Amino acid sequence: MNSVKLQKFVHGGDIYSADSPLGYWLDFSANINPLGLADSVKKAIMEHIDGLVHYPDPKGRALKQAIADCCGVPVESVVLGNGAAELFYVYFHAERPAEVLLPVPSFSEYERAAHCSGAAIRYFFLREEQSFHLDFAELAEAVESCRTVVLGNPNNPTGELLSREAVEDFVSCAAEQGVDVIVDESFLDFRQDKHLYTVCDLTGKYANLLVISSMTKAFAIPGIRLGYAIAGKRLASLLEAHKDTWNVNSLAQAAGIAALSDTSYREQTLSYTGAAAEKMYRELRDFSRLTVYRPTVNFVLINIEGYGMTSEELTAGMKHRGILVRDCSNYPGLDNRFVRVAVRGSGENIIMLEALRECLGDKK
Repeated sequence: MNSVKLQKFVHGGDIYSADSPLGYWLDFSANINPLGLADSVKKAIMEHIDGLVHYPDPKGRALKQAIADCCGVPVESVVLGNGAAELFYVYFHAERPAEVLLPVPSFSEYERAAHCSGAAIRYFFLREEQSFHLDFAELAEAVESCRTVVLGNPNNPTGELLSREAVEDFVSCAAEQGVDVIVDESFLDFRQDKHLYTVCDLTGKYANLLVISSMTKAFAIPGIRLGYAIAGKRLASLLEAHKDTWNVNSLAQAAGIAALSDTSYREQTLSYTGAAAEKMYRELRDFSRLTVYRPTVNFVLINIEGYGMTSEELTAGMKHRGILVRDCSNYPGLDNRFVRVAVRGSGENIIMLEALRECLGDKK
């Protein structure tokens, strides 16, 4: 994969490529829980340090049970991953679909993982004039020769939530055509009403459904890498057979168990991020020439076209002020009019909004 193609898959959260003029970065480019690492998770990691002299449990038994209990699914349906992204690569490496259909814009690792397996990529473009709403009837018609479809729920970077009923209807239709549907639920843990949207419990009903989720975002542990998949017997067995035996280290397993049992941290997360995202949305709407897409979780997509500035120019200006925001120009289906910002602590959000107004030359 040449450097031009690799540039297409650049992500947010890169605090390593340059030094901040502040001496540290205010990172609004990565959608991580602003509450930071839970004390319970930190304690669990420290308590298991001495266990590093042993191999981790290759079956991840305790963590799988914790995930199964949390999601209300059989433990044998759970597959652990070194982050959610790894599980996309494992699926595509194992299944080798000839053609993959991607509603875009969406998380670029879907495409990169499929590309690495030799799959042909076909885009299903979400329309800006429809606020990037996914029309399932049109998507069903577009399935045709493809073998796999990947959906984000909520979708990154647009934030659109897909109803459980619509997803299930599509999965049922896809099953009749021999098409696998992967649903990425990595951001649903930021929703109070997750149970109204998740389809992880439907994996026992539909053999073509694979649900993948990340624990790194909602529990602020991206540096430790932890995710999981939930699937029926066929897909769960397929993933287990093709992944590395010890793909999830012992500290990650301990962290995951602690995180899932910390109900207080989860309640604080839901209480803060929901209110903070809504407040950020209102503040951004107060800008004179921004188009702002209503957030459903902890990030907001904005269109800066009204200011005659490109996303590259804006991200450079914010970077000069020690703030990282996500340039969305490398998302298929978006261009250099779009930027995404994450929700952080209230004080940091104020700093970001003031810097954004300054960069755009928007006087309140």
